[in-house]
Amino acid sequence: MFDAAPAHTHALLQDPAFAAALRLCGQRPITLPCGLTLLNRPLLGVPFLMLPRAAPPPDLSDQLRARGLHRRPLLLSPETQAPLPRALRISAPQTLLHLDLTGDLRAALHPKWRNQLRHVEASPLRIRTSRLPPDHALLTLEENQSKTAGYQNWPRALTTAFATVAPRQTHLFTATLHGHAIAHMLFLTHGQRASYHIGHTTAEGRAHHAHNLTLYTAMTQLARLGHTTLDLGRTDPKTPNLTRFKSRTGARATPTGGTWLRWSPLAPRRAP
Repeated sequence: MFDAAPAHTHALLQDPAFAAALRLCGQRPITLPCGLTLLNRPLLGVPFLMLPRAAPPPDLSDQLRARGLHRRPLLLSPETQAPLPRALRISAPQTLLHLDLTGDLRAALHPKWRNQLRHVEASPLRIRTSRLPPDHALLTLEENQSKTAGYQNWPRALTTAFATVAPRQTHLFTATLHGHAIAHMLFLTHGQRASYHIGHTTAEGRAHHAHNLTLYTAMTQLARLGHTTLDLGRTDPKTPNLTRFKSRTGARATPTGGTWLRWSPLAPRRAP
């Protein structure tokens, strides 16, 4: 089990609980001496390494050579812009939404978002918090929703594994109306940060703006637990309503560093 107390600031994919969840699912992530996690990713039958959501350390080549991995193709996807010598960019940066949890959360809300929140706060809607049990209905709802909407998220087994190895890092918020669940949001915490992971709402939940109250309750509770930043995921032009909903919380848009390929045959030769 892992301690949920905030101590460091790092992305979810660099949290020890994520690596432990992968191992529970039968995968073999690699932990470097510097503490960063590398993933094994076969692409078209070729074994690749991936360093997700982290800037490579200056001595990355030495650390890889010490493990006999320096000849493997390596995909780098730093969370922010970072110098990446001897690497070829293969994917443009994405845009992530980060919400500061240290200020006045209500004052940062967009006026329309705040009015919807005020309205639902006066309704019979209530928010219940819990950990994530392995058979929770949200997991099935998310599977069906992702197939219908055509997007990809973590496999169900990986989310369940994370909740198993780090139960105190899983925070499920359920909106109920007269005792009946009409919306859910699941957050995973990692050091000083937290990430929105999956969510679902019904037609009744949308009509009552249940996700406004669910998300705002999560924001305030995560802040009280000592988390300073909430990662709300990437912007997506295919889902403008969802992007607008997240942005109106006061979240700031931050570009990632893109995806880069670093492989010795593609690196420029050193001068003799």
